[in-house]
Amino acid sequence: MITLIGTDLAEKGLKFMHYGASSKCEDCRFKATCIDSLEGGRMYRIKDVKDAKQPCPIHNGGEVQVVDVDRALIKVLLDSKRAFEGSRFSYNPRPCDEECSLRNLCFPEGLYKDDKCKIVKKLGKPLEKCPKGLELIMVLVK
Repeated sequence: MITLIGTDLAEKGLKFMHYGASSKCEDCRFKATCIDSLEGGRMYRIKDVKDAKQPCPIHNGGEVQVVDVDRALIKVLLDSKRAFEGSRFSYNPRPCDEECSLRNLCFPEGLYKDDKCKIVKKLGKPLEKCPKGLELIMVLVK
């Protein structure tokens, strides 16, 4: 999908989180391309950077660049017994109040309860063990 991003950020492979629009975007003639094509709270990856640039009062340098993006793959820890490449599932994280080093992988930014996911690749066991004793494996999902 096509969107716009600050010229200083327009780099193939860059991952970014879309947090929503600034109030200054409401009357912009590029809003439909720049903001409306993206879903707030989702992670995206730039596939291609185009030559076209447009003025923008919000971004550094006063310009945005046209980019082609996809939803980014997200790393997440899942129960190792249920993680098979190619399998589909609804993301329903287990309740956990542990503040451990694995927390960001158990509850990754950009992934929400009941999201439909597909395991693209198994990445292996995390370097640290789960403090609750769960057998977890790191996977990439889309």
